[in-house]
Amino acid sequence: MTIQTDMTSNTFRDPGFRRATARRISVWLALAVLSAALAWALELVHLPAALLLGPMIAAIVMAATGATGGSGPFHVMAIPRPLFGIAQSAIGVMIATTIPPETLRDIQQNWQVFLFGVVSVIIVSTTLGYLLAIRQVLPGATAIWGSTPGAAQAMVFLAEAHGSDMRLVAVMQYLRVGLVAAGASLVARFWVGAPEVAPAAIVWFPPLETGVLHTMGLMLLGVGVTRVLRIPAGEFLVPLLVGAAAQGLGLVHPAVPPWLLVIAFALCGWMIGLRFTREILVHAWKALPRLVMSIIVLMTLCGALAALLSWWLGIDPLTAYLATSPGGADSVAVIAASSNVDMAFVMSMQTLRFILVLISGPIVSRWFARRLAARNANPA
Repeated sequence: MTIQTDMTSNTFRDPGFRRATARRISVWLALAVLSAALAWALELVHLPAALLLGPMIAAIVMAATGATGGSGPFHVMAIPRPLFGIAQSAIGVMIATTIPPETLRDIQQNWQVFLFGVVSVIIVSTTLGYLLAIRQVLPGATAIWGSTPGAAQAMVFLAEAHGSDMRLVAVMQYLRVGLVAAGASLVARFWVGAPEVAPAAIVWFPPLETGVLHTMGLMLLGVGVTRVLRIPAGEFLVPLLVGAAAQGLGLVHPAVPPWLLVIAFALCGWMIGLRFTREILVHAWKALPRLVMSIIVLMTLCGALAALLSWWLGIDPLTAYLATSPGGADSVAVIAASSNVDMAFVMSMQTLRFILVLISGPIVSRWFARRLAARNANPA
């Protein structure tokens, strides 16, 4: 015991160890400051997922420039896996709170329409992802996950859990979120003439309420069940699915305070960004024109689908456009809430698509991965 204590004491007195510790602290502080600055700047321009994109971009910059390097035991910066799991649980509960309890009733009344709209968007996006994989813009299942029109955070988590490159999936998912949100805003503002509404003020530290305790309970459930059952992306999926179902039944009313979301988004953004390398950035930059083109094609085809739904059902064009918008459901919800549209129809369509993507995503990605592997093995 004395020998071990002496060794520990000598380690802390070692100048190299102290320099490495000081460097690690300074790098983390720099990352936190840069993340806060970028998130604030992105919030000013109302960019979706700014609280996650700011930390992710900051981590990418520091990782790609070698600022996270060093010597000794701290030569690599990384987010501990348990912290990443807790952050995923918080985001899972957050998404569960955005699913309206009346969604199932609305879907049941017009299930043919919803199924047609949802499946059409999924088929179009998956086909574009398959073409990207064939053209070797993105590798295999990564292209499928990157093209899948679900919540961006969910697709990144599921892609990582099923062995795809979460970095490239994040690039494509958040690129699509930005373009889709910009497109929907322009359509609402200039084509349909919806008024521009300023976002509501955020109360960062609301008083403690029962909803926060429900949130903590769902997070603990997600982490605990995943640890026991080893469910892929279970820290995210269990709180989301259980929270949405329990909320629909009136059993819980979770509320995720903004300060907790900031921490969760920062941890997830750092987890993704710190894995980037210069080689990955070069690959993403070279693929960027084709990625943008594929997203524009997806938006155009979804717009055509919206026109078909508008003609078929006699609903207004903006309702149909927002309902079929491929991703960015939170941005779509804000635009819908500030416009004269059928909010229930829009959010029911978006919610059903998200649920079907959660169910079908792993199956579809594995099927396409096997098909691509067979195609590469036998080009003829």
